[in-house]
Amino acid sequence: MEPSRGKSLCVPFESEAHYEACVADPERFRPHLEALHAEPPERCPARCAGGCGCHDKSWAITQQLWTRRLERTATAERFQIRPSFVLPYMAARTEEVEKALYLRHWGVPFDALAYVFGRDSMFWYRAEMALGRPSIVGSTVKEPDKLPEHVLADEKHTRALGQAVYVPTTVGGGCILGATVTDAASADALEAAYGEFAQEARELSPTYSPKTVCTDGWEGTQSAWRSLFPTVCIILCFLHSVLKIAERCVRDRATRTLVLDRVWEAYDSFTRAQFSQRLRRLREWATAHLPEGVVRLMVLKLCGKGPQFARAYRFPGAHRTSNALDRLMNHQDRRLYAMRYLHGTPDAARLAVRAMALLWNFHPYGARCRRDDETRRSPFHDLNGFEYHPNWLHNLLIASSMGGRKL
Repeated sequence: MEPSRGKSLCVPFESEAHYEACVADPERFRPHLEALHAEPPERCPARCAGGCGCHDKSWAITQQLWTRRLERTATAERFQIRPSFVLPYMAARTEEVEKALYLRHWGVPFDALAYVFGRDSMFWYRAEMALGRPSIVGSTVKEPDKLPEHVLADEKHTRALGQAVYVPTTVGGGCILGATVTDAASADALEAAYGEFAQEARELSPTYSPKTVCTDGWEGTQSAWRSLFPTVCIILCFLHSVLKIAERCVRDRATRTLVLDRVWEAYDSFTRAQFSQRLRRLREWATAHLPEGVVRLMVLKLCGKGPQFARAYRFPGAHRTSNALDRLMNHQDRRLYAMRYLHGTPDAARLAVRAMALLWNFHPYGARCRRDDETRRSPFHDLNGFEYHPNWLHNLLIASSMGGRKL
């Protein structure tokens, strides 16, 4: 699947009347773009100030609007200016679809959207799929210094047309920064899948490499990340080992509580030396007090992975467990279940999980999430510190214009 061609620059306007006045008069149009570019935060995603001129205008029949094209002075490249109150390809007005797409973020079926909001289910399907075309990283992270130094990666097991597939997912800064679909979990297949994130991140910052990545123990995942980012430090998720111990305890709640309390006590260490010492004590206690069996075996296995867990102490801010990723993959899981998993062609499945990622990154927080901090708006706002527009879908369209890439 080719990435978005990125020939449409989405720009906010005060109102539709303001847009029409700017389109009619180039002398008003150019100052508006320059003002958007100059005022922090930069609300015009492409650097068009001073290097572009108005080329021509055309009539969009579907939305009954005039549109203008700009031409870059240096390269003679032309691209269309699109107001944020219409969707790409002039498919609909933003206000007509933003509530339905917000509900789609929570898994409401297309047929239900058609029943409540009109049109038909295929219209809503195409509207969501279109959101998956831009670069996820370029749309979500607006400055190179906002690229997370510490990320998490794992594969969601799901199905497409009844066959087992995997959704390699990269998370950082509370946002989903990479998501695609692959039919194999080998090192080569995962390297190609996670390579989408690597490519998009390096389009924003050519020298980007995360300091750490927290993964489970699957060798294919770790091998893929070593190949893509040779300098990254791979940190083994502590939580996965804890869950394996809890599973072996079955219904013996007393043993589970006793063992897990000691395991989490080791995790709560403040220094690498303290952590190593507590793991040694845990090993001694398990050998002396736990009966032979799978529970003791899993505890000793956890202790044997101490060096892989301890790497996190070298990197303040690194993720020691996959909790930050699991929360977002739980959302993926609910969405995929509501969809009865993936359908259609491989390209359609890929667009579906990418659209799901961008809907998560830009969805507005509910009242419960804002209870302790009313300034929080969305995952995009948390990561970048600003929003282009108070409406979440306007914000997504502006951020993802030009395919999520700057000129």
